[in-house]
Amino acid sequence: MPEASLDYFLADKAGAELTGTLVTDACQTLRHNRDDYLSQVGNEPIIAKLAEVASLWRSPNYELRKIALAADPEETGFPLEVLAAGLDACFADWTQENFFMLLAQEFGDPTRLHSFASQSNRTFSMVNGPQLIAHIAPGNLSVPVFQSIAFGLLLRSAQFLKCASGKSLLPRLFGHSLHSVEPGLAASLEIAEWKGGNESLESALFAEADCVVASGSDESLISIRQRLPLAKRLVGYGHRVSFGYVEKLANEVMGTEAIIARAADDVIAWNQHGCLSPHVIYVEQFGSLKPERFAEMLAEELEARNEAMPRGPISTQEAASISTARRFYKIRSANNVGALLWESEESTDWTVVYEDETQFQSSPLNRFIFVKPIKHLEEALHVLEPIRESVSTVGLAASEARMRELAVPLARWGVPRICPLGQMQRPPLAWRHDGRPPLGELIRWTDLEIG
Repeated sequence: MPEASLDYFLADKAGAELTGTLVTDACQTLRHNRDDYLSQVGNEPIIAKLAEVASLWRSPNYELRKIALAADPEETGFPLEVLAAGLDACFADWTQENFFMLLAQEFGDPTRLHSFASQSNRTFSMVNGPQLIAHIAPGNLSVPVFQSIAFGLLLRSAQFLKCASGKSLLPRLFGHSLHSVEPGLAASLEIAEWKGGNESLESALFAEADCVVASGSDESLISIRQRLPLAKRLVGYGHRVSFGYVEKLANEVMGTEAIIARAADDVIAWNQHGCLSPHVIYVEQFGSLKPERFAEMLAEELEARNEAMPRGPISTQEAASISTARRFYKIRSANNVGALLWESEESTDWTVVYEDETQFQSSPLNRFIFVKPIKHLEEALHVLEPIRESVSTVGLAASEARMRELAVPLARWGVPRICPLGQMQRPPLAWRHDGRPPLGELIRWTDLEIG
């Protein structure tokens, strides 16, 4: 399928002028299309088509995947190798079994999406998704957008996806794959792009939508909330950070090389973009794997990985941020004040900083990782207290038994997701983003009481 033939969504029409009236008309058409097809189809056909789309995207010969991988990284945000690995990881989890498990997790009985099902208290319940969801997509990652669209289809919701300027290619390609396997699904989806903050377009969209799902900075979410009519629901995902944690006996159980490889997986995945990527990896002291040696080995691994999976180009601003941070730690290292630095030669492709100050440090990202020593988890939670409410994911390297032990204080402290190191950027389909139900926040329950 040549790219020139991709002309279905508003975002496909390069240079087309968008108006508030056009957005309003598009939303009303989506509602009509939803009523004609999507609202009447069962769980099985929708899930079967989603699994089919996932299978297509995992095939190296799929034409839309080829277009995505051949695109300029300016449009996708990532070089070919990073994007291919990310797409494979995303769609590997899109199986019929996993989709049905998600529905069971959220609603108990998946049939509640289209009929009343009994409960233990002799009442019956049914769930309904919003008739129209407006998605405000993040500008850095497209995979969460694919999942949001899939979730909206499961809820029988029409969807209007607003992308950042110049960032609609991957969502459009995904939308076209839906259209190819089942036009009725794509008929309830619209995709457009414009620069955030356009009052005319966004006011029209917010007025038509029943629910707005938005990912972005805390400031952008506040702005949306202020402009959203009071009766409209906002499901917002703001700024979050994540970190890794290596228990002192982990290498004796897992092997040092395996731990280093897993840490590199998390740093490289999506070039460390997104709320699930680690900024810092804490390594417990007093084990056989010393934190300084961990940092050195991680640097060696990132150098080797960069050959097979290069980071690719980044913006001038991003490169300047990395260079500024490097200069600071080079000075500290030269003066023997508790810091060591490893870096890619003649590029900003990767950076590892060992620092003996335990406080959480925000990374410039793009494969820039801090390694810090820590005595035990209690100390880590103490120094991390200032960012407690911002933590998204903790990646643990530990035996299974020890991981279960460490997970209890982490959960009580407030961490919404704990996973093995190496899987931080690969959450399961049914994961609870920020500890919140993926579908439950979008739906409305109806209870039927029969005397």
